[in-house]
This record gives sequence, structure tokens and C-alpha cells, in this order.
Amino acid sequence: MYPDYLFSSNHITLDGHRMHYLDEGSGPVVVMVHGNPTWSFYYRHLVQALKATHRVIVPDHIGCGLSDKPQDYNYTLSQHIKNLNCLLDHLGIEKFSLMVHDWGGAIGMGVAVGRVADIDKIVVLNTAAFRSTRIPLRIRVCKLPVIGEILVRLFNGFAWPATFMAVNKKMLPAVAKAYISPYDNWANRIAIHRFVADIPLAPDHPSYKTLTEIELGLKSLEQAQTEMMIVWGGRDFCFNDYFYQEWKQRFPSAQHHYFQDGGHYVLEDKKDEVEPLVLSFFTQRVSP
Repeated sequence: MYPDYLFSSNHITLDGHRMHYLDEGSGPVVVMVHGNPTWSFYYRHLVQALKATHRVIVPDHIGCGLSDKPQDYNYTLSQHIKNLNCLLDHLGIEKFSLMVHDWGGAIGMGVAVGRVADIDKIVVLNTAAFRSTRIPLRIRVCKLPVIGEILVRLFNGFAWPATFMAVNKKMLPAVAKAYISPYDNWANRIAIHRFVADIPLAPDHPSYKTLTEIELGLKSLEQAQTEMMIVWGGRDFCFNDYFYQEWKQRFPSAQHHYFQDGGHYVLEDKKDEVEPLVLSFFTQRVSP
């Protein structure tokens, strides 16, 4: 049903809702955190490549992918961070590396800044984990009261356009279908809308304080000399070069790889170039 997504499904129940996750391979742990409107499918090729040498854990956030999609739920940054921490605790994960993309940057870094000593390495893909008012008009429209929800949930005006707006290279029809398959009706698109609504642009937003704390906490990761690699698609209409430069400034010792012709879904556009970089980074000497 989902191309190259040949993995066993696992679930954990959190507050009565099932959270789906992949748990493949054995060895040093790599946790991959997706954003909006993707799901664990985004990391499928890297899971396949890494599972021979690593244990790879990839959750679907509540409301996303193959997880439950409750209609009355606290779809906030702090809740998603709590859910990921609960999963790691449930699996007994103590030392691990991270890979983050899009909203997964704030969620994954939200976990990382609270467990600095547990973090081995981090790969950052077209994301942010710090405050910014830079947001494309097309996303601002989706944040509008009433209109935004109608666009995102009734007309699928976020997940579907991402299949061609978030890439520079046209997706195969089966791949595009897999991306939007879990989001096939009004009810199943609730988290996509709530993620957009949860973008904190001003201090009075419910998630602004959480994001501020994450931003301030990034310094602790840099001071701990956490190994980081930044992999960036240069044709990202949302997380543009401003965000790339911000990551480089905050983590000056990080490796960085910039693909001018890569889109927001850089793993789709530049799979063959990115995969060996990630494999090399994670299979280098494990930090003590």
C-alpha cells in the first residue's frame, strides 16, 4: 500500500489513544521525528538503510500517519514533546541520536534540551526550533480562523499541495498517494490543521513559551558539543535560507550540506546524495 514502507507496526497507548511507531534493527538508537503534514513514511528509505547497524525508532505523532486521530485532543507542541518522551521511556531508551524535520525540529529539540546528556548526535533537515515571524502567506492563510480550517480539512489544502510544493522533483503518483493516504477526510486532517494553528508567532500564543524555552535550551546542546549535521534543501518555500543560516550560527561546529535544488522534502529530492551522508554520520565513532 505504501511504496518501500515494508516495516512492522508497533503501538503505545497514551491517554487512551494509540500512537504508531516503527522500531527496526538493533544497535545504537536513532529516533526520527517527522513534521506536518508528513508521517513516518518520510523516513522510509533511511530506516531501511540504517536498520542493519542501528535501532531506528520513528513515531507517528498522535493525529498523524497510522496513529489515532482524536477529535478532542490537546494538539500542542508541549503535548507532542510529552508523547515522544513517554515513548522513549516506555522503550527504555536512554542514549540516542535524533533526526528532525519540519515540526519535528521543535518537538525533537524539545525532548533533546531536557535530556542533553542522553543525546549522541543530531541531524537537522529543513526545520526550526526557535522563534520566528517568517511564515509564507500560503501558510498564514491556513492559520486564519474558520477559513483556515475549511481550507485544510475540507479541501485538503495543506497535505495535498505539499506533494508538489514541497519537492523540486515530481513525486511518483504512488508516493504522493502514500503521503496523503492517512489524511483522507475532514476528521483525519485534524492534526494537520492543529499543527498550523499551533505555530506561535506572538507571546500570547499558547505554545510561545514552550518554543522560547526550547530556543534557549539549544545553547545547552551546543555547549555539550553535541555532534550535529545540517542537511538543507535550498528550494524550500517555508524553511528558507534564513533558517539554514540560523542553525549554522547557533551550532558553528556542525557539519552542513546545502542542496540548491532540494525542496522542503529534501529526503525525497536528494535521497541518493543525503543517504550516504547520514549513514556516514551515524556510523562514525559513537560519542562516549
